Amino acid sequence: MTAFFSMGFVMLEQIKVVLVGTTHTGNIGSVARAMKTMGLSQLCLVAPKTAPDGQAYALAAGASEILAAAKTYDHLAEAVADCALVVGSSARSRTLSWPMLSPRECGTKAILEAAKAPVALVFGRESSGLSNEELQLCQYHVCIDANPEYSSLNLAMAVQIICYEVRMAYLAAEQQAAVDAAPADGVDSQSTDFPDTDSQKSDSQKNDATCYPTSAQMENFYQHLETALTHTGFIIKQHPGVVMTKLKRLFTRARPEEAEYNILRGILTSMLRLEKVDQSTPKE
Repeated sequence: MTAFFSMGFVMLEQIKVVLVGTTHTGNIGSVARAMKTMGLSQLCLVAPKTAPDGQAYALAAGASEILAAAKTYDHLAEAVADCALVVGSSARSRTLSWPMLSPRECGTKAILEAAKAPVALVFGRESSGLSNEELQLCQYHVCIDANPEYSSLNLAMAVQIICYEVRMAYLAAEQQAAVDAAPADGVDSQSTDFPDTDSQKSDSQKNDATCYPTSAQMENFYQHLETALTHTGFIIKQHPGVVMTKLKRLFTRARPEEAEYNILRGILTSMLRLEKVDQSTPKE
């Protein structure tokens, strides 16, 4: 079990809570408190209106170390650049639908993928949430199914709900690790003839070794794709607009694995090399 506790700590450490454009510093402090109660410690602030102040530390109520260690960024893309899974909180209907998760599914997926790469849980402004452009940086959106007659949750409440589901998924993984480590009834612990349990595992458990490109890599891919489509005349350089948004949705839904991502980049490079087109993109 020692190995799991070490891995479990790493999984929780890999999960970031990202607040975008937070207006009230007290909300930042309350979020830090909500995080600590659920065992999360990585807080990122994107363009907060004001840096954490005395009110934030007062409302953190014992979670001041999370505020002190919080990282601040100018743009969301910078905060999630190293993340292979980014989930954005959204309560509003959007023109373009996006893959959705329930809070419980979000918690399970976050724990599953945090074992391999950083994960970001993104929350928007108190008054307006995340912009469409910010939501397009997320592979999934999560919506809290609150009372439709009164669905108003403050920022810290929303963070607390999602972090609770993350912790429940973590505890379930811990319990499963204990079961897997114990000899099955009727099976000699010294024997090598163990029952085949692979058929009992869910698809997500079977595929938990899958690696995905980071958010920064996907943004580079979209730039590369736009260059190729502009050069072929499929989209107009001055108005990429809806076409690129729909393509982002397509690839978000498909969610290419790392090897598939490399194939796609190779195809685009090959296409543009034939025409001697400048393909320079930020280094990964």
